[in-house]
Amino acid sequence: MRILLSILGLGLLSSVSAQETKIWTLKECVDYALENNISIKQSELDKNSSLEDVKAAKWNFAPNLNASASQNFNFGSSISVSGARIPADFRSNNFGINSTVNLFDGFANINNLKQTKIGVEIQDAAIAKMKNDISLNVVNAYLQILFAKEQVKIAQSQLTISEEQVNRIGELVDAGVLPQGDLLNIKSTLANDNQSLIVAKNNVLITSLNLAQLLQLETTEVNVAAVDVDIQNQAILSNDVETIYNKANESFPEIKLAELNIMSAEKSIQLARASYYPSLNLSFGLNTAYQHRQSTTDVSPFLFSDQIDDNLGKSISLQLNIPIFNRYQFRSAVNKSKINYQKIEYNLVSERLRLQQTIQNAYADALASSKSYDAATTSVEAQTKAFDYSQERFKAGAINSFDFNQTKNNLVNAKSQLIRSKYDFMFKLKVLEFYFGVPFVSE
Repeated sequence: MRILLSILGLGLLSSVSAQETKIWTLKECVDYALENNISIKQSELDKNSSLEDVKAAKWNFAPNLNASASQNFNFGSSISVSGARIPADFRSNNFGINSTVNLFDGFANINNLKQTKIGVEIQDAAIAKMKNDISLNVVNAYLQILFAKEQVKIAQSQLTISEEQVNRIGELVDAGVLPQGDLLNIKSTLANDNQSLIVAKNNVLITSLNLAQLLQLETTEVNVAAVDVDIQNQAILSNDVETIYNKANESFPEIKLAELNIMSAEKSIQLARASYYPSLNLSFGLNTAYQHRQSTTDVSPFLFSDQIDDNLGKSISLQLNIPIFNRYQFRSAVNKSKINYQKIEYNLVSERLRLQQTIQNAYADALASSKSYDAATTSVEAQTKAFDYSQERFKAGAINSFDFNQTKNNLVNAKSQLIRSKYDFMFKLKVLEFYFGVPFVSE
């Protein structure tokens, strides 16, 4: 038993360890989010409901068929020919089958079917929009983790330099070459670098938690794989704003959704107008009635007679309904549908304007990020040379620890700005490509 428990324990630990060490790629994160997001699943259920509406609309063209059955018992009495009151009890059974065929309804069924089909397309567009938004958020959260990890590397590098300097200054102080104050200053810098490293590591945990929550995972940490940041590929910027907008206007789900809503509103007007038309229905019926009566005879009140009636009826009817006056209800419904149609038309104009403005801002942001990245690259190159020169002078005792720390801090800030601008520029290029129809992650 102990051996069995040990094996099970090892298997459990291996499973937990494998789960903890899973490395998520960007594509895996996006795919997982799109497949498991609760809001998307709810929207897919809404689409299934719309598909049921289409089925119901199709069956509206078929005739209905209803069957009925009843059994009745009646108890009472009657007056015979001789004037005596005699009991007259009877029971009856009725069976019927009826069907109605809609011959004309003002094209209501046809327009209703078309509107339900548009409703399915609306759900598809809404799901596509939701998937785009979720993918955008996942990519941003993923890149935030990579940025935080880069900050940890920078902080660790600066901490290593400070530790080396503490040892170096300590030896010089012990030898009487430098005063004790220099060692205290560099130890203070070491403490600050330690704190910076702790903050950087905490940022990794926080950004990882944000991604885990976005993926709706039970874990609080997601280990992500590095991605190639191809900043040099700026082909998207060779297109102007109008070109990118025209491309997005053709395929973006927000625009498609607004256009479909207009089509649905148009069908609502036609459905409201159907009330103006006369309706024509054809009905068929088949009914049978079976009645059993029991009563006493005139010869003797103790003698009973049974009478059975069996009736079979067939019916066919053609019903025409012509609306003449409806207290302005039909006209009001049509007018309200027209007003709603105009509102939805304005919504399409608003969506196109919003999309154009968003792309304009995204394009301007990408250009600004490009310049910021170039400037940060130049700054790091300059600050690296300055730091190397300062470090040599500090080792030679030509500058004090304060001036050296200033140079080191300038390099740290320059590297942090470069990392920030690199991922910011990468994300904004991805956003522009997204509007141009390029997927966030390739297959």
